[in-house]
Parts: sequence; structure tokens; C-alpha cells
Amino acid sequence: MERSRSTVVVTGFGPFGEHTTNASWVAVQELQKLGLGDEVKLYVYEVPVEYQKVLDLIPSLWRRHNPELLIHVGVSGMATTVTLEKCGHNRGYKGLDNLCYCPDSHCCVQGGPDCIESIVDMDLVCNTIADPQLDVVISVSKDAGRYLCDFTYYTSLHQSHGRSAFIHVPPLGKPYTAEQLGRALQSIIGVMLGMLPHTNAKMNCLVQH
Repeated sequence: MERSRSTVVVTGFGPFGEHTTNASWVAVQELQKLGLGDEVKLYVYEVPVEYQKVLDLIPSLWRRHNPELLIHVGVSGMATTVTLEKCGHNRGYKGLDNLCYCPDSHCCVQGGPDCIESIVDMDLVCNTIADPQLDVVISVSKDAGRYLCDFTYYTSLHQSHGRSAFIHVPPLGKPYTAEQLGRALQSIIGVMLGMLPHTNAKMNCLVQH
């Protein structure tokens, strides 16, 4: 009898602004080459940098795959580490997307809590990564930036009751290669999946700050 395989969905973002090649999507494609092992079905998607596309795509991914975990990867021009984001924020969105659009409400979900935390303990993930071959510095953040990264994360967290994660990567070559970022994603997501049996009790907790 074939063993049941876990389903994981990982997204990266398409081009925007100065990021004509988005490091997040390149890193996710590297992850796809590496895989997450025989017991994990991995699906990857490129997310357009458009608010409305995010609102349409994220719920559809949950309906289509019902994954154990949905991990979003984004690029930050200010980052020099691979950064694990602890939470997504509902309000404060004023930056225009690729279509020069911004929600009139400046929020993700009207009436939603100000902040939702992932059920994944990002501090524990960061402290658990112990692969000397990664040669990548990993850090933890509470501010995903109030742009499409944060917007996507909050939308996904709200949809999944916290069963999402977000990872920020630096631009390519500043300082890491695509291969380094792909291996980092593989290790990080592997640790996250290993923690899921211990975090399911948190799934219905929406943490408001």
C-alpha cells in the first residue's frame, strides 16, 4: 500500500520595479529542482505583483491543493539574510502594484484582525537549522513590509487559520546565488514540515497585536 504523501505549495513573485528578475521566483525554481523528498508532493506557482491577482489566486491554491503548508517567498531589496516572517498585517497598504492599483481600503480583509501569526514557530525554525553546507544566514522578522509580500502573507494566513509561512530572500548575488537560496528553502521548509505535528494545536489561533 502506497504511503500517503504530504502536499506543499510554494510561491514566488514575478517581476516588479527594479526587480526585473525576481530572486524569490528564481529561488523557488531552484527548490523545485531539488524537491522536498519522496514523501512530499511539491507544487510551485509564480504570483503576479498585483493585489487583485493575489486575492483571487491564494484562495484558489488552498481549494485546489489543501496543502499541509503554503509557503510564500518574496524578495526584499533591503535584506542581506534569508528572513523568516512571523506574521502578516492587515492594514497600511499604500504602495501601487504593477497595474498602478492599491486597494481603496488599504487593507487585506475588512474587519480582520490587525495581525495574524503563522502556526510555525519561526524562532524555533531559525534555531534548528544546522546545515553547515548552506552558508546562508537566517534571521526572523515581525514586519513583512506592507507591500505585496505582506499582503499575500496576511491573505494566506487568514484563509488557512495560520497554516502559512513567508520567507524573504535578498536579491540575487547580494550576497547569495540562486543555488544557495534554493538549498536554504529546502532546509527551512523541511524543518517547518517536521514541526507541523507539534503545531496543529495552534491552527485556530489568530493572534491580534
